[in-house]
Amino acid sequence: VNGYSVSLEEDVNVTISRELPPERGDLDFALFWRVWDTLESKYFDSANLSPSDMVYGAIKGMVAAVGDPYTIFLAPSENRIVQEDLQGSFEGVGIQIGFKGKQLAVIAPLPGSPAERAGVKAGDLIIGLTDTNKGIERGTGGITLPEAVQIIRGPAKSTITLTLLRDEVEEPLEIDIVRESIEVASIELDFVGPNDDIAHVKVLKFSGDTIPEWEEALLEILKKPVLAGIILDVRNNPGGFLQGSVDLASDFLDTGDLVVMEEGQDGERIEFNSERIGRLRNQKLVILVNEGSASASEILAGALRDNKGVILVGETTFGKGTIQEPQQLDNDGAGLHITIAKWLTPNGFWVNDGGLVPDEEIVDDPETEEDEQIQKAIEILLNN
Repeated sequence: VNGYSVSLEEDVNVTISRELPPERGDLDFALFWRVWDTLESKYFDSANLSPSDMVYGAIKGMVAAVGDPYTIFLAPSENRIVQEDLQGSFEGVGIQIGFKGKQLAVIAPLPGSPAERAGVKAGDLIIGLTDTNKGIERGTGGITLPEAVQIIRGPAKSTITLTLLRDEVEEPLEIDIVRESIEVASIELDFVGPNDDIAHVKVLKFSGDTIPEWEEALLEILKKPVLAGIILDVRNNPGGFLQGSVDLASDFLDTGDLVVMEEGQDGERIEFNSERIGRLRNQKLVILVNEGSASASEILAGALRDNKGVILVGETTFGKGTIQEPQQLDNDGAGLHITIAKWLTPNGFWVNDGGLVPDEEIVDDPETEEDEQIQKAIEILLNN
């Protein structure tokens, strides 16, 4: 038999060939097909075996063997969830997740989200997931991001239990969270300081809507007759599109300033430079960061500190210094996110080596109503 014809989606048939292309003729797939045939002939419930699930599972295993938690294969249902994230509308608990080493971790809870209200914090390690309605109770060892997201997401008013490890807390924490419908903006603007003349810009993520929303906020800032400075707040910003961080950083830089360097598998570097004169390049600026600031938000903070000496206030950032390229694999909606490069700040620093350490380390005390990090930023702007 040279191949199987299986349905990967309801009306799509795909032939799985057992023949290897000539350039792969030195590989022995006999064991793979022996296991496949044994499952079909010996598994007690063979009538309910899903060839499509078996194919997707095999591909996931192959991709996981790379050993990079950010290089992942996405089945169609998982890929749809990723697209929801970029659109900013979904039902769930409102956390951004990633990996600390190989351990699933909270990058950041979204402001005002069910997760934040329940007490989930940036940096928490997620060691267990329980959803009785879905019949799920499992640890997170070996889990992929899409698998974790699929478990954590769910219909509004349903409950998920996260088992967490937290620094300085000896016993694991079990937190029940009721899911809600969540809408996530990219940019929020308000004015702070004694005279309300300091622009506080919260950049919550870098999605397809970030730059249009930034343009709206920028117009409001430019309308201000007196501006004492700007606080660019990327706390709990998990990242997103690299180009969005380059475009936003460019509004504080001069034409030609280096924003970020991409280093590929051959060591060759590609430079991303500001292509315009920044409209806010002469404004005083402070950037707020914490351990939930990751990826594209670290690109932004690193670029402005390296180029302009901008002071970073807060806590050491997450430390995600790799770039993923999303690829649509077929008409069924399956996708592949593959790490294609690492990125470096203009001074050549790779944030995987410990994240960005702030110039002014200060922790926001959750027991007080005051935001100590914002207050420190205001102090710096008014005294410099």
